[in-house]
Amino acid sequence: MLFPFSHRKATQVLNFFARQNGGKINKLKALKLVYFADRHHLRRYGRPITNDRYVAMNYGPVASACKDLAEMSDFLGDEEREYAAPFLETVDQHTFASKQETDTSVLSESDLESLQFAWETYQGWGKYKLAEHTHRFPEWKRHEAELAVSSRVEMNYLDFLDNPEPGVDALPPLSLETQADFREELAELNDLEALWR
Repeated sequence: MLFPFSHRKATQVLNFFARQNGGKINKLKALKLVYFADRHHLRRYGRPITNDRYVAMNYGPVASACKDLAEMSDFLGDEEREYAAPFLETVDQHTFASKQETDTSVLSESDLESLQFAWETYQGWGKYKLAEHTHRFPEWKRHEAELAVSSRVEMNYLDFLDNPEPGVDALPPLSLETQADFREELAELNDLEALWR
């Protein structure tokens, strides 16, 4: 399931977490916070924030284009790099920093609500504790065996709608009806996007 990636939203999401963390943040921790924000928004409103492509890796789910932005990697396109450069800079291999205030005009109220949720819920957690916690969610667990032989496995947003075991999630479980409704909405969005590809 592929949606059009929003590099502006992704840049501001990363910028938000760096600013909340005092101006700079560990890349692994930031990417786990992005995952929890996207997951919150998907389960609350039926769509992710960044529309990034998620892959399961040994340290949990990773929003792949957000990772490229956090690293200012060579995989970025010119437009993505030009937009991100005034906001983000690489400090070292493991850290990036915010260069100016978050431009919240590219984020919706519900986006900001989900970012705040992720920050308030997980800000005190270390990067490895966050990574380990993501292994308890069904969307990652379903790929655990594959990761024994592969470094990354493509994830599907539909799997984010499955409920984890009781006590794992800070969010209440979704009813089967809500899961079905969101799955239908996501499939429709995917079909619409396919027409434009």
